[in-house]
Amino acid sequence: MKCLSLKKILLCGAFFFVLSMQAQLECYTSDTVVADTTFVNLKDYSKEFVYDMKYATEDNFLKAKVYDCAECLLRLKTVQALVSANEDFMKDGYKIKLFDCYRPLSIQKKMWEIVSNAEYVADPKKGSIHNRGGAVDISLVDATGKELDMGTPFDFFGIQASHNYTKLSKKVLSNRKYLKKVMVRNGFNSFDSEWWHYNLKTGLKDAVSNQKWNCE
Repeated sequence: MKCLSLKKILLCGAFFFVLSMQAQLECYTSDTVVADTTFVNLKDYSKEFVYDMKYATEDNFLKAKVYDCAECLLRLKTVQALVSANEDFMKDGYKIKLFDCYRPLSIQKKMWEIVSNAEYVADPKKGSIHNRGGAVDISLVDATGKELDMGTPFDFFGIQASHNYTKLSKKVLSNRKYLKKVMVRNGFNSFDSEWWHYNLKTGLKDAVSNQKWNCE
């Protein structure tokens, strides 16, 4: 009888142990599996980027600070592609410098109120790929932190900023070509009129969002 009782105790213990492990596994799985359309902070996935988030300052064409903080939120799939591209650049001694990432729709409306011109700001009625978490505005820096010469500053709206403009030095054209080559290889499309702007190919149909940054 004592032997039978011991068996029962052991069986019960094993049963509850299995249930406990299963519950922990389910909890772990639900907490760690993130949909690729989820908004995440780039800093949580890589520390190898340089930040100059222009709209969190007054150093932009709006001459106004419209972002609450200089964070780079993007959908997870955009982050994964961007990290991959940055790893490629780092092999050659460069890093991505970020000017802009995700932009909440409410901020798009604020920008439109300041400059209501579709040549410079996307109409919030349609939304921008920035509002979808699939766009980044970038350049490259070398090992000393010096920005590569791309011919114009960020947010320069003249024809010289276009990928199709060729009346530039060989070095500038080479830098733009290199930036575009690596970004396209990692799943991005370029934007003809802006050498700095890249869209994730698979992010074009994602919904416009108004999710706010966590600035804490």
